[in-house]
Amino acid sequence: MNTLIDPVTEVSRVVGRFRRQLRRSARRGFDSTRLTESQSELLWLVGRRPGISVSAAAAELGLVPNTASTLVSKLVARGLLIRTAGVTDRRVGHLRLAGAAQQIVDTSRAARRALLTEVLTELDDHQIDSLTKGLEVLDTMTQRLQERRP
Repeated sequence: MNTLIDPVTEVSRVVGRFRRQLRRSARRGFDSTRLTESQSELLWLVGRRPGISVSAAAAELGLVPNTASTLVSKLVARGLLIRTAGVTDRRVGHLRLAGAAQQIVDTSRAARRALLTEVLTELDDHQIDSLTKGLEVLDTMTQRLQERRP
């Protein structure tokens, strides 16, 4: 089992460092709006999946429904998120970004994509192949973690 200690440490360190460095290098996003990490993650998710329900967002982010609902209420109050009642079931809330949040997401996404594209073009074919295989492994690990959620 000792052979897992280094990979466990390295996965957390490298993935966390990559996310932080990409965010800092792109210099855009919700950093200036003083949001919690959970609030930012919720906004990014809604930006990727407009119309997602509150319960589906909670499941995707690994949050209990009450916590997700609280996050949504705070973001709605700040004018960053719009919650609408479902057509067939008014108890189901569907989410979309408000104009200001949509603009932040669009600008930030474009900056991050451009930066990643630039960095990826600097890698050789072997590094791209290794990255592709590593991403497949991370995706498998993510799915397994989601399956273990209580």
